[in-house]
Amino acid sequence: MCELFCLSSRWPTRATISLKAFAARGGLAGHTLDGWGIAFHDGRDLRLYREPEPAGDSAWLAFIEARRVSCRLLISHIRHATRGGLTLANTQPFARELGGRMHLFAHNGRLDGVEALLGSKRRFNPIGETDSEIAFCLLLEALSGPWGDSAIPSVEARLAVVGAFAATMRTLGPANFLYSDGELVFAHGHRRTQAGGTIAPPGLWCLHRDCAVDRDALAPAGLSIETPPGAQELTLLASVPLSDEPWRPLAEGEIVVIAKGQVLPIGLPSSRSQT
Repeated sequence: MCELFCLSSRWPTRATISLKAFAARGGLAGHTLDGWGIAFHDGRDLRLYREPEPAGDSAWLAFIEARRVSCRLLISHIRHATRGGLTLANTQPFARELGGRMHLFAHNGRLDGVEALLGSKRRFNPIGETDSEIAFCLLLEALSGPWGDSAIPSVEARLAVVGAFAATMRTLGPANFLYSDGELVFAHGHRRTQAGGTIAPPGLWCLHRDCAVDRDALAPAGLSIETPPGAQELTLLASVPLSDEPWRPLAEGEIVVIAKGQVLPIGLPSSRSQT
């Protein structure tokens, strides 16, 4: 399956990632890597880099590392294709404008039959053929209501839409996703293919720190995070733990909301606890 990663920080920080090492940590060593993408939020806009090819020898990654982009929020995705050709249009993260700002979406799993949920009249249309992009279009259609006014929607209004969307996606298959509107990250954990081959939770893991994460701890996963002067707060999300630190697995159907490195005291519990 694909691999997800998100970094949210209180203060801008510089992070570099070796996608080859990152993929190996996630169990994709020896598998074909069918594309990769990294997005750095920058205010209402974002810097998005994607390639529909393996990342091992990519000159783009050397360029990104040399640029040393500083940001509070980044989302990355490594693709192991299950649907759609190896094209740029099918490479995540996906980005669209809504409410005068760029929104990001990255998904891990398989959503069989999701195309049947697309209505005939819609603002958002998929460019590629993946179930993940169709799901993102459905989410944005649902969010168009809260984002239709000039004011930024409340956290509660956004969470209600994301929660209903996630519940629908869980009926179609594994639905781990990261969704960001530039201010908030909504992370939904579900199920993924585990080391033994079974499809089971957890599908996402979370690590929170009131100080910068130890660089050496993350080095085996190909990650390096610089520490800015002064206090820092970080939250990391990944498909599997990237270090020996106390990562917390998201329960099946759980949604956490993150802003500026902090897990907000609002979210949705696991689907099991809601029944």
